[in-house]
Amino acid sequence: MTTEELDGLVRELRTGGDTASVEVKSAAGGLPASISSTLSALANLPGGGPVILGLDERTGFRPVPLADPQALKQGLAAKARSFSPPVRLTIEDGTVDGAPVIVARVHECDSSAKPCRIASSGESYLRGYDGDYRLSDLEEQAFLAARRPPLFDRAPVADATAEDLDPGLTAAFTATARDRDPYGLGRFDDDSELLTRAGVTTREAIPTVAGILALGVYPQQWFPRYVIQLAAEPQADDPPGSRARNQATLSGPIPRMLESAMAWARRNFDTAIVSEPDGTVHDQPAYPLTAFRELVANALVHRDLDHWSAGRAVEVRLRRGRLVISNPGGLYGITADRLGRESVTSARNARLVTICQYVHSPESGLRVIEALATGIPTVTAELQRAGLPPAHYIDTGIGFTVILSPSARRAAPRPNLNSTELRVYDALADGQKTIAELQDLLGIQPPTLRKALRSLRSRDLVEQHGGRGQTTWYQQTNSTR
Repeated sequence: MTTEELDGLVRELRTGGDTASVEVKSAAGGLPASISSTLSALANLPGGGPVILGLDERTGFRPVPLADPQALKQGLAAKARSFSPPVRLTIEDGTVDGAPVIVARVHECDSSAKPCRIASSGESYLRGYDGDYRLSDLEEQAFLAARRPPLFDRAPVADATAEDLDPGLTAAFTATARDRDPYGLGRFDDDSELLTRAGVTTREAIPTVAGILALGVYPQQWFPRYVIQLAAEPQADDPPGSRARNQATLSGPIPRMLESAMAWARRNFDTAIVSEPDGTVHDQPAYPLTAFRELVANALVHRDLDHWSAGRAVEVRLRRGRLVISNPGGLYGITADRLGRESVTSARNARLVTICQYVHSPESGLRVIEALATGIPTVTAELQRAGLPPAHYIDTGIGFTVILSPSARRAAPRPNLNSTELRVYDALADGQKTIAELQDLLGIQPPTLRKALRSLRSRDLVEQHGGRGQTTWYQQTNSTR
C-alpha cells in the first residue's frame, strides 16, 4: 500500500466512510485477542482486506504508540500460520500523522479451500457491514457449495404442476418472448414447448425452481422463506420498547413481490417538497425509487437458491441513517469493485435471469430486469441525480449487501481532548498505571491527572479498577482490542 493509498484510506475512515473490508486495531498492548477472528474473516472475504495496527478508532483514528512494532510484525506472521489453510499476509510499515503504523494486507483464501478456519478451534469467521461474526454450519456449507457451478434454478419442483403457474404472468411471458425474440425462443408456436425451451418447465411439464419463482401462483408453498422482509427503524416518538415500524413480509412470484416492495417504499421513505428553477414543485423521496427498484430486483433474481439459504429472506432495513438491502449469496463472476464500471453480465441463477428479462410487473408494466448490465449504472446515475453518495456494495462471498446513505457523509465525531488528556491517554497505551506512575512518567500533578482521567472515563476511553482500600489503577477501555 502506497503512502497516498494509506492516507486516502485513513481519510475515509475519519469521515465515516463504509470500510467493511478494513480493520483497525490500536494494538498498544500487543496483538489483540480478536486478531484471529479478523484474519479468518478477511481471508474468507472476496478480495481480502487490510488490517492497520496503531490507530485508535475511539479517538477518531489517532495514532497510538506501538511499544514494539517488530514484535507485532513477527506475531502477525506467526499467527497467520495457525489457520487452515494458512493466511497469506503482506506486512508493511506505514506512517499516519507522522507516527508509525503497521499495515497487514490479508489476501483472499483460494475459493477451493474456503472457509479459512482457526486451526486450534475449527472456527471460521466472515466480515459483515457491522463487524466480524462466526460462520454457522449452514454458512460454511455455502462456501463448499460455491466450489461448483450453481444450477439450482434448473431443478424441478417436487409436487408442482403446470396449474401452479400464474395464467396471467405466463401468458404475458410467452407473448413478450415471441415479440422480443421472434427467431429464437419466440419461434415456438406451442406454449408448452416455449415454456420448456425457456426452462420454466421440464419436458414432463413440471415447473422448475426458476419457473415457480418467476411465474408461480404462490412460490412460498415450496419455498416459505423466498420472500422479502421489510422494516423501518423506530422513530423517537414511537412507544418505548418499539423494535420496528411498518414491518412487512412480501410473498408471491418475483414480479408481484417487486411491486409490493415499491408500494412499501412509497409509504415509508421520507419525502421532501422540492421546487425546481422553472417553478415546478414535486415530491422527492429520501432514496430514488428507481434505484430502489433495481436493487430489490437484483436481490430477488441473484439470491442464492441452494439448500443452505432456504431459510433466509431478502431483507430491506430502513434505518435513520441508511437504507440496507441484503440477500443470501454473494456476487458470481464479478467483484464488487467492478460493479457498474464494466458492461459485464454475470448471473448466479442464469435460467431465472433469462426468464425474468421477459417478465413484466403486473401493475407498472416494467420488466423485472434488463439483463444488460444496466442496473448498477442506473442506480449510480439516480443517486447522483438526487445528490446522494454512491451506493456501498459489500460482498462476503455468501451474502451481498447494498447500503444507501440519505446525504453526503459527514466527518465522524472525534473526542475533543485537550493536550493533557491526550498525554494521559497515550501513556496508558502500553498498559495499566496508577496515579503515582502517571505522575512520575508525565510530570503532571495528581489533581490535574485526576481531572484528565475523569474526562477520559466520561468518554468511555479509560476505565478505573481497584479503590476502597485497594490500589487504584487505570487502563484504556478495551485495551486488548
